Amino acid sequence: MFGAYNHSAIIRKRHSMQHHAQPPAPSPEIIAANVRAALAEDVGDGDVTAELVGRDDQARAVVISRTRGVFCGAPWVVETCRQVDPYIHVDRIAKDGAELTPDGPVMEFSGAARSLLTAERTILNFAQLLSGTATRARAYAQAVAGTNAQVLDTRKTIPGLRAAQKYAAAVGGVRNHRTGLFDAYLIKENHIAAAGGITVAVRRARDARPDLIVEIEVEDMDQFGEALRAGPDIVLLDNFSLEETAEAVRSNGGRVKIEVSGGIRLDDVAAIARRGVDYISVGDITKQVEPVDLSMRFS
Repeated sequence: MFGAYNHSAIIRKRHSMQHHAQPPAPSPEIIAANVRAALAEDVGDGDVTAELVGRDDQARAVVISRTRGVFCGAPWVVETCRQVDPYIHVDRIAKDGAELTPDGPVMEFSGAARSLLTAERTILNFAQLLSGTATRARAYAQAVAGTNAQVLDTRKTIPGLRAAQKYAAAVGGVRNHRTGLFDAYLIKENHIAAAGGITVAVRRARDARPDLIVEIEVEDMDQFGEALRAGPDIVLLDNFSLEETAEAVRSNGGRVKIEVSGGIRLDDVAAIARRGVDYISVGDITKQVEPVDLSMRFS
């Protein structure tokens, strides 16, 4: 359960949406910025309650899980300790992706009692949120096991924590969709209307940035046919029924990748996957997160 982790940059390639067995964490700079923001809003100019404890008092602390789940957040935990007090020692920490069991140990720390008290909430906030995201992602990944479909996350993330939540989703076993508005085209209804149609929008995207994935959203089979003729990399079926999804897969004949989206929940995803689609994008993974219940105990 316990193990080391490595920081590295997220690598993205055109046409890939790569999933890694052990996905790379965001850069140390991104993680440090996340932690600075969290400590600024929590600690401000000082932890007045922690000052009730003697300056030289030492303590040990263990974090346990009260529920089952998938752990995620080790880089943020370690960085929180470093920023609060570089002399906090992280004695043990679960490896991201490890299974959590009720009453099982997740992390252990030693150091100045004041520092551990100050770091406690920020450590737990990151670990609970990211573990909850990874746990939700794992459920979706398991639901489509045995099919050719891959579940994708979306941009529906907590502001300021997109890289963190996308990392957690990948730890849970789903693939990352585009990071933001800058690294792939996703041409939706309003883009189509403003550009003057599906065909012209796809052509302009190809001409402007031939290195980027071009995906276009369609709302019915007529639009789907036009999209196929326009030649994007991916066609996104928005709120199609299961029957319409199956029809689109048959009509496609393998010409483009097909993605499905629109209010998808865990109970829906297996049936959609069996229709033969390539991707299923699910906002629920990052926006309907139930944090894993973790508790820190001092000794």
